[in-house]
Amino acid sequence: MGYKILLVDDDTELVKMLSKYFERKKYRVITAQNGKEAIEKLQTAPDIILLDINMPQMDGLEVCRKIRDKISCPILFLTARVEEEDRVNGLLSGGDDYILKPFSLKELDARITAHLKREQRHSQNTEFRFHGELCIDYGQKNVQINEEIIEFTKLEYEIIELLSTHPGQVFDKERIYEITCGYDAEGDSRVITELIRRIRKKIGNYSDTEYIETVWGMGYKWKK
Repeated sequence: MGYKILLVDDDTELVKMLSKYFERKKYRVITAQNGKEAIEKLQTAPDIILLDINMPQMDGLEVCRKIRDKISCPILFLTARVEEEDRVNGLLSGGDDYILKPFSLKELDARITAHLKREQRHSQNTEFRFHGELCIDYGQKNVQINEEIIEFTKLEYEIIELLSTHPGQVFDKERIYEITCGYDAEGDSRVITELIRRIRKKIGNYSDTEYIETVWGMGYKWKK
């Protein structure tokens, strides 16, 4: 078997259909019908998680918040919600992507493939970089200041990695969103603005140095 997918949805017919499809594609599919069961299935060490938002008792956003600091694999939300606020909340809770129901199996398959390939590229990156007192370990995907590891969400770290590997280069909010989320879409500036604010705040708890600079009217850059 190939990659492991943890599929979390209380729609049994959808679960059966997706399981059959991805098993034919040589994935190993682990299923859960609710948030509690999903948390228990984390011990299977999935390579990617497909997580329904609308579930009874514990919705997908709460599940994501509970598990995000325990796992590093991509989390893709499956959702019928289309409001901007829901999409923003999904990404800020630690999700990596979302796909609206009803969706094309080919599109879902392509999204999964893109995320898994990006994870594979990152896992092969063992480079360290030092920026003054700050050290970024691109292999372990962590950021340290004076040997103290700072806890970032996966998407927050992706932004740090993007900017820090291109010091001095300005990225607008739309481009940051597009690159870190891994697919072509209109950038959601509200998400990026909030994530940058959170990154700065977390770094600010350990250092007075401002690593991410705002270039007004253009975007953000990592200071050289």
